[in-house]
Amino acid sequence: MAEKGQMSIVQVAFAIVAGLAVYGFVDMAKHAEIRHACDPIVQLRPRYMGADRTAPNFDLSDGKGGHVRLSDYKGKVVILHFWTKTCGPCREELPNLGRFAELIKDRKDVAIVTVTTDDGPKEVEPLFDAIFGKGKAPPFVVAYDPDNNIVRGKYGTTLFPETWLVDPEGRIRARFDGVPHAGDACDEVWNGPIILSAIDSLRSPLVCDVTIDPKNDPRPERLIAPCRGQGEGM
Repeated sequence: MAEKGQMSIVQVAFAIVAGLAVYGFVDMAKHAEIRHACDPIVQLRPRYMGADRTAPNFDLSDGKGGHVRLSDYKGKVVILHFWTKTCGPCREELPNLGRFAELIKDRKDVAIVTVTTDDGPKEVEPLFDAIFGKGKAPPFVVAYDPDNNIVRGKYGTTLFPETWLVDPEGRIRARFDGVPHAGDACDEVWNGPIILSAIDSLRSPLVCDVTIDPKNDPRPERLIAPCRGQGEGM
């Protein structure tokens, strides 16, 4: 009986150790998944990062008699880009954004929606002709908000360019003030692979629970985003 009792104790102990090992493995795997979901966006050094805000919907003219509604892109990762032709960094960024749009044009799970505060197509036609070729439309959606009711009124944007990442559920996951850069060399994100990794992480059902909010972040600006200051506009 004593031997059986000792055997039972050993078996229970073994089961506990095995259970702890499995729990530890599962916990490590979960943390690895969270890191996988967070790392690409963190590397982009956003000014804001979170998962608890819904992107305000809008209904704007596309300048061709149609409408651009953010709600129409539910289920996709949306790169929402605000710009204006009077902003120098915006004009410099648009060709790279256009090349990136061409790169992902076959991806049905991603949409690039740009909103300009210019009056309409005639206002930006010379700029588009110079960038994309005479008479050619840009390879991304363009909406017009001349009254600034959406860009400033709903999103609070005062500095151009500004880019938002919106996940398939319509949640704002990141905001970039100025042209977004990443890496030690501060490369523009449209020219590198990190933005693709960030897009893929936003499609994951696992949500990164890291929040970066300038209103509550006491760190100096240079520690938050060392690349900031490059490509910031008006």
